[in-house]
Amino acid sequence: MIRKNGDAAHPRAMGELLNIRRASLAAIILALGTAGIVRAETAPVGVPDKSFPESVTSTSDGTLYVGSFNLGGVTKISGGKAEQLVKPGAGDSRSTLGVLADEKSGTLYVCSNDISGFGVAGPSDTKGAWLKTFDLKSGAPKGSFALSDPKSLCNDIVVGADGTAYVSDSFTPIVYSLKPGGTALATFATDPQLAPAKDGVGLDGIAIGADGNLYVTTFVPAKLFKIEIKDGKAGAVTELKPSRPLDHADALRAYGGGLLLIEGNGKLDKVTVKGSDATIDTIKDGLAEPVSVTQVGDVGWVAEGKLSYVIGDNKGKDPGPFKLTPVALPK
Repeated sequence: MIRKNGDAAHPRAMGELLNIRRASLAAIILALGTAGIVRAETAPVGVPDKSFPESVTSTSDGTLYVGSFNLGGVTKISGGKAEQLVKPGAGDSRSTLGVLADEKSGTLYVCSNDISGFGVAGPSDTKGAWLKTFDLKSGAPKGSFALSDPKSLCNDIVVGADGTAYVSDSFTPIVYSLKPGGTALATFATDPQLAPAKDGVGLDGIAIGADGNLYVTTFVPAKLFKIEIKDGKAGAVTELKPSRPLDHADALRAYGGGLLLIEGNGKLDKVTVKGSDATIDTIKDGLAEPVSVTQVGDVGWVAEGKLSYVIGDNKGKDPGPFKLTPVALPK
């Protein structure tokens, strides 16, 4: 998720960061024993130079798809080889935020935004916020759907079992939906609780839980909500009580009976929801400004966006190489 100047987390000193990563890996190994640690050959995967990732998704064969916040487009990574699947500006797209691969329909969903107001020009002159769809194999444009509010920011996407896509809007309290074959986005849910706070950032991560309900985060202040789904329609919106305070609650993904959550302060968490309570267990800390995660088997691939180097306090400094970091997921 994007951050306003002054709101980006400062990267730790390299020595401290390395120590934290070693300690986190050791803790995972001790906790899990032989029950699913990262395989020895699993190593971080590089993404194109000077391309700030904002979201990552995957398909069942382990192929990774990562969007570019500053350059636009989507890169496909398979077998360690990266290739441009969606070219910057394709289908009148601009800066890429959320990406979601839906194998059932053969569709790659992309959140495209004009973020020139943050000093990021992007690859085209397209105004506003859009949900774009592309062919998952060829990258060819399929559809284009505008978010209705001029203030909108298309952030992330999830697709339900019936093929309906749900989209979070960071700058309005709206979750949109797009049914299969639909020609326009519809307002699926809206609630004052989801409204962006003054000087804050609203809806961000979005996922469908094992219970069939929709779960969303707000970035600043960091909160977690459940939106009930009844007969395809939105029901009650409930703010969940986390077992500890959250910090920059970002991407969400379904994981087993719970959720995976990215916190922008460097954490990948497991979230277990019971009633209105959410137990937060940190899987990995010390990540470099993480923005998204996708699951491939027993590994979570985390995109380290380092967005403070393009729109935050570190703008103009060298962010170093970009990568997708593998993290062992608990069974």
